[in-house]
Amino acid sequence: MATQSECDIVIVGAGPVGLLLSTCLARWGYNIKHIDNRAEPTATGRADGIQPRSLDLLDNMDLKAAIMAHKPAKVYEVAFWDPKEDENGIHRTGTWASCPSFIDSRHPFTTLLHQGLIERVFIGDLEKNGTYIQRPWTITGFQNSGKEETHPVTVNLEHVDRKEKETVKTKYLFSGEGARSFVREKLGIKIRHKDPIAHVWGVMDGVVRTDFPDIKMKCTIHSDHGSIMVIPREANMVRLYIQIASSTDKDWNPRKQATEEEVQETAKKILKPYSIIWDRVEWYSVYPIGQGIAEKYTLDHRIFMGGDCCHTHSPKAGQGMNTAFLDAVNLAWKIHHVEAGFASRSVLTSYETERKLIAENLLDFDSRYAKLFSQRKPTAGEISGRADPSNDQNSDASEDNAFIETFKSSCEFTSGYGVAYNPNVYNWSPEHEAQSSLFLSYPKGTTQRTGRVMSPATVTRVVDANVVELEQEVPVNGSFRIYIFGGDPQRTRRAIADFATNLEKKRSFYKVFERPDIAEVSYHERHNPHSHFFTICTTFAAPRPKIEILELLPPLLARYSNHVYADDLWDQRVPKAKAAAHAKMGLDEQSGGVVVVRPDAYVGCVVKLEEGSGTVDALNGYFGAFTAKSIGSNDSRPRL
Repeated sequence: MATQSECDIVIVGAGPVGLLLSTCLARWGYNIKHIDNRAEPTATGRADGIQPRSLDLLDNMDLKAAIMAHKPAKVYEVAFWDPKEDENGIHRTGTWASCPSFIDSRHPFTTLLHQGLIERVFIGDLEKNGTYIQRPWTITGFQNSGKEETHPVTVNLEHVDRKEKETVKTKYLFSGEGARSFVREKLGIKIRHKDPIAHVWGVMDGVVRTDFPDIKMKCTIHSDHGSIMVIPREANMVRLYIQIASSTDKDWNPRKQATEEEVQETAKKILKPYSIIWDRVEWYSVYPIGQGIAEKYTLDHRIFMGGDCCHTHSPKAGQGMNTAFLDAVNLAWKIHHVEAGFASRSVLTSYETERKLIAENLLDFDSRYAKLFSQRKPTAGEISGRADPSNDQNSDASEDNAFIETFKSSCEFTSGYGVAYNPNVYNWSPEHEAQSSLFLSYPKGTTQRTGRVMSPATVTRVVDANVVELEQEVPVNGSFRIYIFGGDPQRTRRAIADFATNLEKKRSFYKVFERPDIAEVSYHERHNPHSHFFTICTTFAAPRPKIEILELLPPLLARYSNHVYADDLWDQRVPKAKAAAHAKMGLDEQSGGVVVVRPDAYVGCVVKLEEGSGTVDALNGYFGAFTAKSIGSNDSRPRL
């Protein structure tokens, strides 16, 4: 039986990247055909680590609570175990924070949870928004007509039993199929292997009995019998990664296999003098690992790929699912802005340039890390006493331990906070087409770096005196976030009034993208009363009782009363600051400034808050560099 249908996007694969993309677009009202060739979500195994930055994203999507309801394991520290110098066996030589204190994180830990449970959280949210995964179906063909029509892509789908077929006309096709991608193969896009070294790993999830003292922590263990990585899991389980073979071996065989029993025996040898036995094994797999990256993520900006379809690497750094999440949210908001009429189609080129850069950085790190994990056998005492990165007493203690130093120096990147996009139309730099003396640059004008996440700040919400996390107040809704740091309200009253006045001008970004239904918008609309293009938050450097919203803010800004805050809370990272949120942004607590954050939480630009039209003029220039409509005096079009 054959049927035909039409949708906005076909998503192939219901793993992390496909599910997060689908979740965003379903929430924003898109018609999605989402298929997966498995009859059920992941039952056992696969990815399990959610890094701090990813947990921020899930929190911002209001999904963190559902994840945490499964009582995942949390890794705050990593323990290093090495061979004893004078006798057989291993001993602990040091520990290091999973997310060290120099990283400003709300969640300074790695969350460990079975991928299937994570998938079900997304699936539940999708079903609330009327999107269902069509299983077990697969893709058999596709074609882009190349014409400028609304649904130029034709996708052929088939039930795995081959009894049903469906032809879908769509605006976009996305492959989240994983490393073995039908779409990538048919497009002729090759995987470039960055490193010829490859490894065969065994991974085993199970419940164990052991006297090894750090079984509840993440551990890297080197011994004379090999290496193991220990990962605690939910439900009293533990995951062990054990290297079975390496391409540096004389008898290297990329298809080498090992039984559960053989891997368990190897683990017992590595863990000596400690013992370990398995009550049960939930999942076991052997697979080869190499570092590879797709040469392209798209050929036509209608058919896209993301996640493992584009980048493969070892699982030891816990980056696969996290990189996939950020692939998905990056593409989701850009597709949304094109389809909503906010941005020209050319902005979709920035998906590949931004996300491929991060994948390249990940593979460079993973290649070094995998080699060192497999080869290095640190000597005892090399990192003793190094639990605090600010402690310089033993600054040379681990100087020669390349594995441990690589782990430590990469913590910002592996936590997700080290993701940094290069300058482009979305990430302002002095070379940006928008030019104004009011733009502020890192590090002299502001602490905020464009292309990186905004620093977290804790403030008091004025309307209800609740202490809140400013960066979490606006959900992932596809809108830019305009954070006005209002400084001393008595000093900036005129500047803020002028800001509102200039927003009302006919060609301002506010007016150009004003909601057509603005007269019918609900009184209770918190985030987008004027436009789906942006949300405005205002934070004053004043105690909450001294902030009277209707007195200090003109009506346009007062409409966002639920997003007015007092910067009146102490922060240990800026202990001498009277207005901590302003200080963390690098803005003067008297005169303030404006921070524009992209819909995926990365800083776009920072501008001075001044009297007159300059502040809004600068923002018009910034937004006008990529919007589909002319803004202000800028009639340019996107140049990426």
